[in-house]
Amino acid sequence: MTNDKGLETLQVWQKSLAFAAEVCTTILPKLPVQEKWSLIDQLRRSAQSIPANIAEGYGRFYFQESVRFCYIARGSLEETFSHLTLAHKLGYLNDESYTQLNSQIIELRRMINGYIAFLKESKRGASEPDANHPAREDAPTYRVSEETPNS
Repeated sequence: MTNDKGLETLQVWQKSLAFAAEVCTTILPKLPVQEKWSLIDQLRRSAQSIPANIAEGYGRFYFQESVRFCYIARGSLEETFSHLTLAHKLGYLNDESYTQLNSQIIELRRMINGYIAFLKESKRGASEPDANHPAREDAPTYRVSEETPNS
């Protein structure tokens, strides 16, 4: 993706921006006042971080940096999912609202992953000096237990 078209033409950014706006305007007001400085603040920050990181990555020249910011956006999406799931489990969100938001999260997850794949394939800026410097180091092997914790 080249920057000549402008960020506003990037569909993943448009959808993530609309999602963040929906969370801020329709979900946050539903949460109880005692959550103002905890869940509300965390949910606002994580939801707003999704389009913000996509935008920052879009503004970077090297694809590795763009990919890194998309990983951060994807992490913020998962954090938002976690906060919304907690709000639902605490009874702050009804089943219908939660299901509708979860559908949007699934779509955004798919779009962000697709955009990451596109960026990796296109390798924008790969021939520039210092372009072969990795954006992140290889992570150590991490084993996830197949057992579920007791609730």
